[in-house]
Amino acid sequence: MNDKQITVAGSGVLGSQIAFQTAYKGFHVTVYDINDEALAKAKERMAELKSHYVADLQASEADLNAAYERITYNSDLAQAVENAELIIEAIPEVVSIKTDFYKELSQVAPAKTIFATNSSTLLPSQFAEATGRPGQFLALHFANEIWKNNTAEIMKHPGTDNQVFEDVVAFAKAIGMVALPLQKEQPGYILNSLLVPLLEAAQQLLVREIADVETIDKTWMVATGAPLGPFAILDVVGINTAYNIGLAKAKATGNAEFERIAELLKSEYIDKGKLGRATGEGFYKYPDPSFLKPDFKS
Repeated sequence: MNDKQITVAGSGVLGSQIAFQTAYKGFHVTVYDINDEALAKAKERMAELKSHYVADLQASEADLNAAYERITYNSDLAQAVENAELIIEAIPEVVSIKTDFYKELSQVAPAKTIFATNSSTLLPSQFAEATGRPGQFLALHFANEIWKNNTAEIMKHPGTDNQVFEDVVAFAKAIGMVALPLQKEQPGYILNSLLVPLLEAAQQLLVREIADVETIDKTWMVATGAPLGPFAILDVVGINTAYNIGLAKAKATGNAEFERIAELLKSEYIDKGKLGRATGEGFYKYPDPSFLKPDFKS
């Protein structure tokens, strides 16, 4: 499979990780984003990933440099996908943005190309019609820091062709993932079906002023032995993603508490440039967050 061309659309934190891991496993990858500024940031993220691969995977400098050389960048969508066997979409978690993207993509991608969404919470059936090729469309969801948290959840929708499903399962294995096939649609797949309620509960405790960030995280870490509390996890996920999910839930449910969560995330974090670990500050300051200090859990 390694001779196949893969395009990753969206060069944010997870999109960059998907692209680099795919290239590290021998595939040629094109990274697409809306402008050259976004792609320049992606190149910086890719360069930063090398140290993690050395520390966590004992990767050699030669292998990492070879991976980097297999990646190209393009802000022209038609050019970015012209030879793609598979396009992995990792753009913002907003229905209208994804729908518009797939409508445009369907006009320029080759007929052979499989489309996969990395959406965290949205269902592939929501976008199947917009793709123009529902049989060649499904979800392929990765966890953050995919080189070590190497799960890939592959989820079909009712119209996904079974061979396409099996091909994407095989691709996930080829890039070093533990492939986790889902036979039916499930909002949040397996991982987020378990994780999102935890993160939502933590944010609800915060907006209700039950306890502060550190106390909530400390409770979870001490009581369960988990290495991270929910707010430390949110810093990894990215506060923009949490905001988009909270806003979508507020609109879908009319629940004022989700609206309060979205407002808090925007006013106290996003508007102040505190987007999570990737920017050096979110709920905690990095690289030395308080939850890593020896006395945090005492």
